[in-house]
Amino acid sequence: MNRETFSRVHGSVDTLHEFLLAGARLTPERPAIVEHAGGTFGTISHRQLERRVTELAAQLDELGADIGDRVVLESDTSPWSIATLLACSTLGLTFVPVSPETPAARLKAIIDTTRPVLHLQPAHGTRDGIPAGVGTARFGPDGLLVERAPEPRSRHRRELVPTDPAYVVFTSGTTGRPKGVVMSHRAVLALYRGMLSHGVVSAEDRVATTSPLQFDFSLLDIGLALGTGAAVVPVPRDLLRWPRRLIRFLADAEVTQVNGVPSIWRAALRHEAEMVAAELGGRVRGVLYSGERFPLPELRTLQSLLPGVRIVNCFGSSESIAASFTDVPNPLPEDVEEVSVGHAHPGAEMLLIGEDGRPVDEPGVVGHIHLRSGALFTSYWDDPEATARVLVPDPLNPHSGQLVFRTGDLGSRGPNGELYFRGRADSLVKIRGNRVELGEIERRVAEFRGVRAATAVLLPVRDREPVLAVFVVLSDDAEEPDHLELKAFCLEALPDYMVPQEIRVLDVLPSTVNGKVDRTALIDLALR
Repeated sequence: MNRETFSRVHGSVDTLHEFLLAGARLTPERPAIVEHAGGTFGTISHRQLERRVTELAAQLDELGADIGDRVVLESDTSPWSIATLLACSTLGLTFVPVSPETPAARLKAIIDTTRPVLHLQPAHGTRDGIPAGVGTARFGPDGLLVERAPEPRSRHRRELVPTDPAYVVFTSGTTGRPKGVVMSHRAVLALYRGMLSHGVVSAEDRVATTSPLQFDFSLLDIGLALGTGAAVVPVPRDLLRWPRRLIRFLADAEVTQVNGVPSIWRAALRHEAEMVAAELGGRVRGVLYSGERFPLPELRTLQSLLPGVRIVNCFGSSESIAASFTDVPNPLPEDVEEVSVGHAHPGAEMLLIGEDGRPVDEPGVVGHIHLRSGALFTSYWDDPEATARVLVPDPLNPHSGQLVFRTGDLGSRGPNGELYFRGRADSLVKIRGNRVELGEIERRVAEFRGVRAATAVLLPVRDREPVLAVFVVLSDDAEEPDHLELKAFCLEALPDYMVPQEIRVLDVLPSTVNGKVDRTALIDLALR
């Protein structure tokens, strides 16, 4: 079954589940998901996946939720979590993916703001303490086990429409509370269609996804695989820190395409290069990365170990899942100093706008990246002010009523019009592929006893992941905080990747001429 056949079928569907379950009609017996259990591998066909989705949807439907109601889905990426999110989509339920490692305080904040009717977790899940007004249930091989039924509700909706929210994914927010990105079925499908036009994979591929389910990159992986009739291979999270086990898993699962943040390769390239070549060479044909820069020495090493591998740089943010897919030259010329993010995917356009509000067309001139696309998010959940700051009138046609996404990314054009990423215009950074607002970390640290002010920065480290550091100013007569105690305090409300690795005490935070904290000066101080 070729890609063109899938494209024709996809052109007639309007919802997430229809798009991802098309394989049940076109390639019903081919693998849809590669399952790993008890040390052995098995496969779930597209037909079997559809059957699981249908059965789960029927059980969910009995709980009486209405189209548009939210369901918190707390799980890693797995065959059953994929089936469950598709079952939610089938009923028009908006799923809210969260990680099992989410701190209780953060999960409570998400529940408080989305007011879900149901909290779902796998049969082996350990989460408890879900607020009394929320139903709870577990999913797995025995279907849906309802522990506490949702409160009775009235159904007012009859028809799921493409503009309905498909999911809400929560990222870091400057206000100290998570920020919910609302994505409609129409927006997700616009991204999927633009992505599949690049022909990254075929129906014969097995696509390894290494991202957590709460990270929208995992939904990109699932769409890339199932939307092409290929198989998705969820990689267990605990393997990512063990390069030999990760390589062995990829080889045993017969993976042909590996997706993830660049850091998943770092330890393997440094310590197990021979094993990468021996186990994955000739088998892995493609690598798609996103979330952070891929250091050029590591890119060249990966190309040398996997001859002929196609490496794709995926650029974007949760508000559109992705904006561009750009092939990295193979081999990467020695004189290349940076990899471009290319041009927007079909159906989208990236604009550069200067500080004066005018378009920037000259090569090398830095401007703010604006995205015009059908794949844009609807809003930030329950935050119209934050939404209005980034969904702005089209600067080229401000009276048209059309909105574009002011991404917060800075860029410049190359000689052929391609874009190069030049950093952020705000305090947002990427840590292990996760989008993080430094302000959220600062607010939490400032709540620790004795801390009067705090500023977080990301410190560059040669050939390694950047280090998250926080500089604090203490109240008068306060003792220097115990670093382990402060980190534990942060873990109560923040994911582990948002917990500072370094804590430094200063008498005063340096400031710019405008009176703002000078983050550049702090980085210079730390690197001396």
